[in-house]
Amino acid sequence: MEDDPIALWQAVLKDLSSQVSRANFDTWLDGTQGIRLDGEDLVVGTRSEFVTEWLQKRLRPSIIRSLTDLAGRPMDVAFEPLRGLDDQVAALNEPGAPRTSQPRPRLRERYTFDNYIVGPSNRLAFAAVEGVAHDAGHLYNPLFIYGAAGLGKTHLLHAVGHALLEQNLHVVYLSAEAFTNQLITAIQQRKMDDFRARYRSADALLMDDVQFIAGKEQTQEEFFYTFNELYEAGKQIVITSDKSPAHIQHLEDRLRTRFEWGMIADLQAPDMETRMAILRHKAEEQHIRVRDDVLQVIASRFKNNIRELEGSLTRVVAYSRLTGESLSPELVHSALASLEPTEPRLPPSPELIMDTVCRYFDIDRTGLLSQSREKRVAYPRQIAMYLMRELAHRSLVEIGDALGGRDHSTVHHGWRKMERSLAIDPETKRDIGSLREMIEQSRRIA
Repeated sequence: MEDDPIALWQAVLKDLSSQVSRANFDTWLDGTQGIRLDGEDLVVGTRSEFVTEWLQKRLRPSIIRSLTDLAGRPMDVAFEPLRGLDDQVAALNEPGAPRTSQPRPRLRERYTFDNYIVGPSNRLAFAAVEGVAHDAGHLYNPLFIYGAAGLGKTHLLHAVGHALLEQNLHVVYLSAEAFTNQLITAIQQRKMDDFRARYRSADALLMDDVQFIAGKEQTQEEFFYTFNELYEAGKQIVITSDKSPAHIQHLEDRLRTRFEWGMIADLQAPDMETRMAILRHKAEEQHIRVRDDVLQVIASRFKNNIRELEGSLTRVVAYSRLTGESLSPELVHSALASLEPTEPRLPPSPELIMDTVCRYFDIDRTGLLSQSREKRVAYPRQIAMYLMRELAHRSLVEIGDALGGRDHSTVHHGWRKMERSLAIDPETKRDIGSLREMIEQSRRIA
């Protein structure tokens, strides 16, 4: 590897991926290539002079450390821009010129269909993604997957990416934040043609956390035209978000409409049986035997976030190895005791609930307390009533006073309406579940 510039740089990139944020990696390191070795210097090709300058100033020391560790000898790094897109196209059109492959997207190896546990809460989304993998660009296009954090959206996105790569399709995967950052760089460097060509030449565009582009006018405009060009060419588009298109605030209507053209699938919190299956699969991956009664204790404690569920099993296993105790329900309680408060806490305050609701729905406090009956503020207001009643245990009069002086009958109607909706409407169930998690997280930080 130390004599192969391509393999050496790929190893460095893998090491750096654990040191920098995903957005920074996608913006500055994605698309770079190991070109050649000049003595003890690894020459790395970048997309532009701007990227070269940023890497020199911000990441060069980290790169040199990784490079030296991996090569087993002191090494240095040098950067130079790769040939522009026009030069590449011209080279490809030359007689006998070899066809270069597109950069491979960064997909996590274990995020495949085989490693995804299917249950009632995610069966629709899984079936839709499998359909895309078998008939990209035709069956469900676009495919829009939404759900709260930690429920497996990114796993499904990576799984379909792996499947499409096996079909030798040109797959582009990135987060909406990375799309915005790369757009800013392209504007600064006047490289918009290169930027557009990169995304509009894809056979499949996979974008994570699309809600990030809401409110960003130029990003939305650029994504709108990219979406249109790919869709009209029959290319596949798969998008994830923490909300359905209808509930993403400050999203342009023309984008919202296009997101709703194809298939929309939601992910709910997994039921007990699915959580047990996830834990069994995780234990098998780690070649660990864990009794069902142990898994059941863990599964009963973590209901709304698969990452927390899997992380808790890892914590319990590590605790068992450190203490030398066998895995048992009692050990689970000991290992996870520090994750729970040591003394009873007061219920969340109405102020905290209102702040969280406003942040979640991207509205201000004035709108929440106003007399407006528009759905964009009426629905969040009724959810706030429900949460103040159920979490804060406040009286109807107290809730009415907190929400701008509303009478108790109005509060009673809003509370009961959300209670009924929670039982029949997946959207309300997801929103309230996400808000509960956000409120609890705010209390932990506080």
